[in-house]
Amino acid sequence: MKLKVNQLSSHLQKNLAPCYLVTGDEHLLVAEALDAIRESARQHGFTSRELHIASQGFDWAQLRDSSANLSLFAEKKIVELRLPTGKPGRSGSQAIVDLVETTDSDLLLIVSGPKLDRGGQASKWAKSLEAKGVNIQVWPVGVRELPGWIAERMRQAGLQPDREAVALIADRVEGNLLAAGQEIEKLRLILGEGKVTAADVNTAVANSSRYDVFNLVDAALTGNAKRALKILSGLRAEGVEPVIVVWALTRELRTLASLTDTVSQGMDLASGMQKTGVWRNRQALVRSCIGRHQHGDFHRLLKAASHADQAAKGQSPADPWQLSTDIVLGMSIR
Repeated sequence: MKLKVNQLSSHLQKNLAPCYLVTGDEHLLVAEALDAIRESARQHGFTSRELHIASQGFDWAQLRDSSANLSLFAEKKIVELRLPTGKPGRSGSQAIVDLVETTDSDLLLIVSGPKLDRGGQASKWAKSLEAKGVNIQVWPVGVRELPGWIAERMRQAGLQPDREAVALIADRVEGNLLAAGQEIEKLRLILGEGKVTAADVNTAVANSSRYDVFNLVDAALTGNAKRALKILSGLRAEGVEPVIVVWALTRELRTLASLTDTVSQGMDLASGMQKTGVWRNRQALVRSCIGRHQHGDFHRLLKAASHADQAAKGQSPADPWQLSTDIVLGMSIR
């Protein structure tokens, strides 16, 4: 059975399927869908959880053994499999199919991964999960749908935003739902429940003592490596998802790389910043950073950011925080 992510809650209120496949590139929505399934499973008596991450070299025999390792006391168990690449290969595909066949009232299988292409959705292992359980494809929230998503999210948090407040947050996060969720939680903690205006959003952002990914980027742009690393450490200590940090750095690096390409083609930097849409109050920061680097530096940092993004999403064994540190230093120092 196929379900949309917004249908999951009502489905779980009625029953719990023996297996679930949750895929998509919207990290926040995938994580929340998985949390909802786990919580429902706990309510149905699944007290044990076994997690497998199918990184390179994964021994698929471990997954096959999951059904054989049920407790002698008939403890209900969740077996969760994460597919960082979404491609388990031939042996992995068969292992998943075999485990799907053994799922019952005491064994729940949850498989998650990035967005599957047409071939992945048509694969034998994905079809077996869909046939016996539920297949949830998580689609990104588009630019047009983002304000509505933010407004609904704020209402769920007890906030009553006006249209301008929603628009300001949407402009600030530029489509990153993890960052949007972080901003909304910050507002809830600072303002409490109730009405929220654009002025409230601006004041809360200005008065917040919490570390902020946007402050991180600005510190790196100014060349203040010490402050940038302090903010990065603070973000990690606060439990901010590394994928948010990598997103913010990547977003800025794309602008910087584009500007250096424009300048190398003969356009002056001021015109380039205007064309790229760099805000006037940030143009001095951007000019300072570009002045410390050579053409090609930002493209190399973008490649590093791509590796960091893979690590942040569990698609690489590297440490996303260490990679982010290297990127921040690369932006700050020349």
